[in-house]
Amino acid sequence: MKISHRRLGGAVAAFGVALTALTACGSGGDSADGTVELSFLVDNSETTLAQANAVADAFNATSTDVKVEVETRPQGTEGDNVVKTRLSTGDMSDVFWYPSGSLLQALNPAQSIADLTGDPVLKDVEEGFLPVVSQDAKVYGVPIGSGTGGGILYNRKVYAELGLQVPKTWAEFTANNDKIKAAGKTAVISTFKDSWSSQLLVLADFYNVQNAAPTFAQDYTANKAKFATTPAALTGFAHLNEVNAKGYQNKGFGSATVDQGMKLLLSGEGAHFPMLTFTLPPLLKDNPEAATDLGFFGVPGTDPAKAGATIWEPAAVYAAKDTEHLAEAKKFMAFVASPAGIDAIKDISAPTGPYRVKGAKLPDDAMQAVKDIQGYIDAGLTAPALEYLSPVKGPSLEQITVAVGSGLTPPAEGAGQYDKDVEKQAEQLGLAGW
Repeated sequence: MKISHRRLGGAVAAFGVALTALTACGSGGDSADGTVELSFLVDNSETTLAQANAVADAFNATSTDVKVEVETRPQGTEGDNVVKTRLSTGDMSDVFWYPSGSLLQALNPAQSIADLTGDPVLKDVEEGFLPVVSQDAKVYGVPIGSGTGGGILYNRKVYAELGLQVPKTWAEFTANNDKIKAAGKTAVISTFKDSWSSQLLVLADFYNVQNAAPTFAQDYTANKAKFATTPAALTGFAHLNEVNAKGYQNKGFGSATVDQGMKLLLSGEGAHFPMLTFTLPPLLKDNPEAATDLGFFGVPGTDPAKAGATIWEPAAVYAAKDTEHLAEAKKFMAFVASPAGIDAIKDISAPTGPYRVKGAKLPDDAMQAVKDIQGYIDAGLTAPALEYLSPVKGPSLEQITVAVGSGLTPPAEGAGQYDKDVEKQAEQLGLAGW
């Protein structure tokens, strides 16, 4: 398994597959027999394309008057530019796959995407998903595929061997780490050569931030709150520093890769790995034991009664505002956001987290870590990652967290550096208050 990463939200969609050229541009139309043909634009990553084809084929098998044709675009910045250009020129496909959350805001959805507010197409969509496909109280998308948990992957065999319980507070987590270290194992795996992975103890702590400061995302976006001056937000940097100061990390963590970290975790030489669960399915082919040996828990906070997890939400399917076939597009979107649509996808792709569709169930053979995340969902103990609620994310966070997690920068200083890092991006976005 080879994983590369620039931004956490991008990793959930990208899976490290190389870019290829845009193909099959154009929008749908009517065929000679009167069937409406819808065009469905998706990125060309292997996983996305497989899921898109699966759900399109399943829909086509049940529909006599509407057929969906999948077309592809590049991933990354190039692909983003394709989406924005086609929306602005009125050349967008009828429906398209795109991230949920703050990236949606850059598409100016009120002018470019069909409004689904109050539409029956949303009847099976979980309420908790709607905020990440909304702007100004208008809803624009439906979920496709599964979400991803951000938190702590752990080796369940090590926990059983040492008689440990899943921690519900950071103090309990620290106590577990002390016992793991005393047993001669790595307590917390760090893989800072892949610098994106250094961000997890900060970004996956957002569930706890939101509990302590419910308006942080809005205030942060409006430049009324900062990481360095909000105690709950500063805590993630402090945790990152503590892991280093207490000697919990693996030897050579500064040059270790995520691949190496996963091997350390699977072998039981390491017990905890702050990570996103999208990294798990690629392990299963050569390491089927990963499905049962690895579990998941959210970054622990201070209140055991509120122990929860941060979720990287699924991508969404949207309809272009100027599509000539909006009714047919909604028919397809309703299928995507239904248990039948989820079934089509899960037959060819192992879920990396929860589905956001009512009545959609995880397969019986889902990975234990994914079942653990579903437990948090069922208990109502989750929050979307900050990047789904705010467009403000500076480019240097992973370098800052590497320095904090390596003991080179104090946590308060690192948080202050990040507060400065986001200023230029916020100004470029034209956000009020900056």
